[in-house]
Amino acid sequence: MGAEIRNARIRMHQLCDLVAGVYGPNNQAAFTFIKAVQSLDRLSQDLRAQAAQDLPGYPVDTLYP
Repeated sequence: MGAEIRNARIRMHQLCDLVAGVYGPNNQAAFTFIKAVQSLDRLSQDLRAQAAQDLPGYPVDTLYP
């Protein structure tokens, strides 16, 4: 699951950069992409925090980079 989320985050960052580059950062579509990217980033952080609780001592940064 970590790899899937990482790949989704990478792709969403790319698409966000594209939309913001074409329409500008103040466009509604760009704003929505930014919020989607922030949500995926937050999800990754939350999963990393949960994994740290579930697997003490395990290097969870490799699960959800």
